Amino acid sequence: MAGGRAAATRQRLLAAAGMAFAQRGFHATTTRDIAAAAGMSPAAVYVHHASKEELLYLIALDGHLRTHRLITDAIAGATSPAEQLHDLMFAFCAFHAEQHAIARVINYELASLNEEHLAEIQRLRRAIQRDVRSVVRHGVAEGTFSPEDPLRTTMALLSLGIDIARWYSQDATWPPATIAAFYADLALRMVGADTKEKK
Repeated sequence: MAGGRAAATRQRLLAAAGMAFAQRGFHATTTRDIAAAAGMSPAAVYVHHASKEELLYLIALDGHLRTHRLITDAIAGATSPAEQLHDLMFAFCAFHAEQHAIARVINYELASLNEEHLAEIQRLRRAIQRDVRSVVRHGVAEGTFSPEDPLRTTMALLSLGIDIARWYSQDATWPPATIAAFYADLALRMVGADTKEKK
């Protein structure tokens, strides 16, 4: 029971830290801010987490693992490269709209991680890039995609999705699904695919 309470407290602090980092930025956020948002005393942060940096690392790790799963699940659930690219971009972009506050933190606050933690997050980012690039290359090999450079095209596709978190807000005119569908179709046009082939 005590272990369950401790885990719940850690999660509460992580959620509070994520929102505080999204609103103020990592450096402008204090442990007192995080504790207050979680409804706890400042000392509670250090009882459950070694540092503010550790909180950022855990948030970034969870976010990148979730993103990687979304992409691998989308690839596994489709057959043709066009379907795979469409579905993975839809999932990737929907995440960056629906979870825009946390997505801003995990993409734009990484420079505040220590060397070891940053290296781990960068490995995950490279794995995501490899998976998307493999879909693009598969489409090229099949003759259904014709990008000038698969690597640069992959980077452009991922950058488009990540940037949604920068400008998206709760009161955005377009719902996440609308944005995700638009970007998924745009991805197919960027690789020179016939958009009728996605389904």
